[in-house]
Amino acid sequence: MTKVFVDTDVCIDLLSGRKPFNKTAEILFSLADNGKIKIYVSSLSFANIDYVLRSQYSTTHSRQIIAKFKTLVKVLPVDSKTIDLAIASDFNDFEDAIQYSCAIEYNLTTIITRNIKDYKKATIKILTPETFVSGPE
Repeated sequence: MTKVFVDTDVCIDLLSGRKPFNKTAEILFSLADNGKIKIYVSSLSFANIDYVLRSQYSTTHSRQIIAKFKTLVKVLPVDSKTIDLAIASDFNDFEDAIQYSCAIEYNLTTIITRNIKDYKKATIKILTPETFVSGPE
């Protein structure tokens, strides 16, 4: 089974209905829901997701959305080693460095993000959601 790390931006596209990106995110997460791929996210993503969702929904509704979302993904911890890797990285954006380091630490070889430019220094495959869902890897 294909295993992919999904960046927070794509998760937010799905959960907030951010147009026009939500359609591709829906296709991506449907693949996970149907058991065709395994999606991994970092624990850091949940704080960022909640922050965005609370601007649209009540706290209770945001937590309900997050709880349902959690059933679609495998949550990877952000630990001291992850932070050390991010600190030592050449990434300009620290949040992206944490996400990338988390994927590397857990031996994932593909990150799906809309922010390809932020991952220029990556040594693993970086794909947009559109690229991933449109064709074979």
